Amino acid sequence: MRLLLPFSSPLSATSPTHSLPEHPHPSQFDYSVLTKIIKKSVIGTLTGALSLTLVFSSPITSVSAAIDPYLSLNPPSSSPDSSLNHFDSSPEDCPDEEEADTETLDDDVRPQLVTNEGIVEEAWEIVNDAFLDTRGHSWTPETWQKQKEVLLASPIKSRSKAHEVIKKMLGSLGDQYTRFLSPEEFSRMSKYDITGIGINLREVSDGGGNVKLKVLGLVLDGPADIAGVKQGDEILAVNGMDVVGKSSFEVSSLLQGPSKTFVVLKVKHGKCGPAKTVKIQRQVNATTPVSYRLEKVDNGKISVGYIRLKEFNALARKDLVIAMKRLQEKGASYFVMDLRDNLGGLVQAGIETAKLFLDEGDTVIYTAGRDMEAQKTVVADRKPLITAPLIVMVNNRTASASEIVASALHDNCKAVLVGERTYGKGLIQSVFELRDGSGVVVTIGKYVTPNHMDINGGGIEPDFRNLPGWDEVKEHLSKCNILQQS
Repeated sequence: MRLLLPFSSPLSATSPTHSLPEHPHPSQFDYSVLTKIIKKSVIGTLTGALSLTLVFSSPITSVSAAIDPYLSLNPPSSSPDSSLNHFDSSPEDCPDEEEADTETLDDDVRPQLVTNEGIVEEAWEIVNDAFLDTRGHSWTPETWQKQKEVLLASPIKSRSKAHEVIKKMLGSLGDQYTRFLSPEEFSRMSKYDITGIGINLREVSDGGGNVKLKVLGLVLDGPADIAGVKQGDEILAVNGMDVVGKSSFEVSSLLQGPSKTFVVLKVKHGKCGPAKTVKIQRQVNATTPVSYRLEKVDNGKISVGYIRLKEFNALARKDLVIAMKRLQEKGASYFVMDLRDNLGGLVQAGIETAKLFLDEGDTVIYTAGRDMEAQKTVVADRKPLITAPLIVMVNNRTASASEIVASALHDNCKAVLVGERTYGKGLIQSVFELRDGSGVVVTIGKYVTPNHMDINGGGIEPDFRNLPGWDEVKEHLSKCNILQQS
């Protein structure tokens, strides 16, 4: 099974249940907020292996350290009242489940008889099939084949030794993001939850051109698990809103809300099971990454909407839309989006944020890789929310998803960049589960800006070091558009 980042429809700009902070000054970045993962699955070619594509939102080297803050999903002290769950009157659940839907991440479904040499060879094959050498270390399938022959020339007498061999093998690639995960590290990652109710979602084609949204996995004893949601259930509606055909990213955002509040799901179990309505109490507070204020410049003649975006989580796009509309209502005719110290977050949230400012058909980002799944062109699919002049503030801690936004707006002549050169994190990693429950993180692709510049390593050079005047901003964008058209 393979889990891939969803490149799909943007979020609807529905109002959240929380209120956005207004008029605060930028606060120091919260280092505990480093990475979030959005997951989508399709059946892959690695039998018995699980992979999930993710883009780390910061220059980190330890997956577990970055993800742990989001995995402390303590189960509620008591089960929800039985009156909270209402089951529609319908036939019994379908006894025959879809085979793909009954797959779990539990140890009891993994093949138990796997040799130490087999684990090493499995990790070797993943690299052989998908690894992208982004640093020019002259990796070739031929040299990799020779390394395999050397590694497996002698018996590997213990599982710990096999894991050490894999670490050494991956280390020889010279890629800081390609690395080994212990079974404990992989287990924590596989239970990662951004919904606040303890589920992971995936998009599945129904074979007729439509997409179904299904529950990939459940956090044991989490809110959804306790309420009766099952792995493989299809999500039909959230709070009465039909979500059939919507992306997992969009629905994850709808599921989030303040802790202790409730969300109502309509789910269908199996191919022919009944639809049932389940009321679930949220467990994790969804916090907005957006703050904003209105500023008067040029002796009060110009109103500027200042928006600070601390990270790209599932609420980023929705709350940014709300902030921009409120600022427009207050008379903002120019905008500043501050991405300084924004280490990234959900890459899909960054992509959907960039689309807010682009014309339909504009390129957001290109992805390049050996695997066809990693080769995509992401484009904007609707008119921009605003056409006002825009400044994007960046520094050397603007990374990953933030760099996708900054480059998309810059290369399409929608914004000028002000500040320092960005960090330069533009690689795509995939996480694969091995048959003993351990895993490997492998670089499989990279991001390329609309102007075909490789983000990774070099970062993005700003247009101005210091804040320019708005006349200068308009002149710069006008020249950019003329050059682009010619």
